[in-house]
Amino acid sequence: MRRALSLLTAAALAVAGFLAAGPPAAAADADLVRNGGFEAGLDGWSCSGGSGAVVTTPVHGGGSALRATPAGQDNARCSQTVTVVPDSTYTLAAWVQGAYVYLGASGTGTTDVSTWTQTPGAWKRLTTTFRTGPSTTSVTVWTHGWYGQSAHLTDDLTLVGPDPGGPGGPQLPAAPTGLTASATSSTSVALTWSAVPGATAYTVHRDGAAPLTVTSASAAVTGLTAATTYTFTVGAVNAAGAGPQSAPVTATTPGGGGGGGGGLPAHALVGYLHASFANGSGYVRMADVPASWDVINLAFGEPTSVTSGDIRFRLCPVAECPNVESEAEFKAAVKAKQAAGKKVLISIGGQNGQVQLATTAARDAFVSSVSKIIDEYGLDGLDIDFEGHSLSLATGDTDFRAPTSPVIVNLISAVKTLKATYGPEFVLTMAPETFFVQLGYQYYGSGPWGGQDPRAGAYLPVVHALRDDLTLLHVQDYNSGSIMGLDNQYHSMGGADFHIAMTDMLLTGFPVAGNTARVFPALRPDQVAIGLPATTNAGNGHTSPAEVTKALNCLTKKTDCGSYTTHGTWPGLRGLMTWSINWDRFGGWEFSRNFDAYFGG
Repeated sequence: MRRALSLLTAAALAVAGFLAAGPPAAAADADLVRNGGFEAGLDGWSCSGGSGAVVTTPVHGGGSALRATPAGQDNARCSQTVTVVPDSTYTLAAWVQGAYVYLGASGTGTTDVSTWTQTPGAWKRLTTTFRTGPSTTSVTVWTHGWYGQSAHLTDDLTLVGPDPGGPGGPQLPAAPTGLTASATSSTSVALTWSAVPGATAYTVHRDGAAPLTVTSASAAVTGLTAATTYTFTVGAVNAAGAGPQSAPVTATTPGGGGGGGGGLPAHALVGYLHASFANGSGYVRMADVPASWDVINLAFGEPTSVTSGDIRFRLCPVAECPNVESEAEFKAAVKAKQAAGKKVLISIGGQNGQVQLATTAARDAFVSSVSKIIDEYGLDGLDIDFEGHSLSLATGDTDFRAPTSPVIVNLISAVKTLKATYGPEFVLTMAPETFFVQLGYQYYGSGPWGGQDPRAGAYLPVVHALRDDLTLLHVQDYNSGSIMGLDNQYHSMGGADFHIAMTDMLLTGFPVAGNTARVFPALRPDQVAIGLPATTNAGNGHTSPAEVTKALNCLTKKTDCGSYTTHGTWPGLRGLMTWSINWDRFGGWEFSRNFDAYFGG
């Protein structure tokens, strides 16, 4: 009996050994984050704007933790790129402490994830799970705080899942060599380097910003600031993951207005001229527009029908405007303004001129007809003043970075064609209402479940796609309902507070519809002007000169801010826009005189 049991035991062990040596095991789960406890300082981590530091108290585990401090337009983002196994499930976790602490992963190849909490004075564990795409070999894990908030803490950050390493596996690619950088405009830099054998992609790193992934040995980095020095490195990626980064190179962008339309003064006054119609303000001849006005937008070019894309412009008829000049006099006055350094644009749309480029035929008609107007009058560029139902987002169009709605896609395409036709000096401005821009902080389109106004935030994809071509964005801070600011409080028009909060959103950036994985990036201050009505007759939300001065003081000097705390100070804010030159004359030039007094005009 004992011998039989021994034989059975031996047989069982043999079978167990056979099974153990059978099919190869899948990659074992492991924590893939390097230095997730920050015991080795910031080794392996990249923190935006030098915002990160290691502290010894308070900590959650071990002897160190990460302390990151937001400042200005920087939300203190610290990140690390980690090699992963394609088509696999990973769990990201960290212990955090502070107001508005975020944890997430990007570049997953499926759905990027994030989670957040508010835990001032107490540690709390954040965790989220994602699955990598079928060809994903690396992801970026990150943590950040929020603009204008105090420092936050992160400790014991882990990413647990299948380990791509092991004997016989693919080897990491070598560091790229021959990296060169050259500024191609005031807002962009071109990079090239030698291809790395076996590399399937490359990641471009810039001064702590989120990496840019490309598939060839070159990249165009856009959205930069004029007259600024940047440092770049490049790393290669293959099935084994991300290899070491190249030696760094630097490039300095030239000065300039950015987005084309050079020649604007550091602080510009923009006004609309009622050139094609009359109203209670009276007609103003082009030659009579005072020298205070740096950009003169001709109101308006309007379509032959809402969906035609065929834009027409004509001077106000004599029956409406008895003092209207002749075509020849008007054109001569335009040239005289340009000779004095002013910019004259055709503004398309307005309250009554709704434009919907729903088809490629309408898009092409728009390009052709707008070009004809620009050429006929010798204008400097285009102002887009689409209002009402001109822009809306189709159901399912939920990502401002990749719009699918025809009226949006065709408008972007049309403007890019015009820009390419007229070159880098083409001036492009936009005058959306707050409903189409800042409301996007809360709502975007019809929403994930439908039922919202599809126009909410509908200008955001247009502004974003054209930000490198954009000279000025002057949102209409009037005829608006109350809008939530980045302080999560509602702000109402008519006082400095509204202009401060609305402008702070443009200069800080904001998560669209509250989604921190889809943040509308900040615009440069030289691309932003504040839009106001010139008088109480011109529109709801008139702001007194004293309140306009307070808003400018807050945004450019961080004084007179009242109860609102901005996320930065922007002395380079471009200036003011008003509706309109005609109404300002009606009001005794109060608006333009206040601008001149403030900026020394």
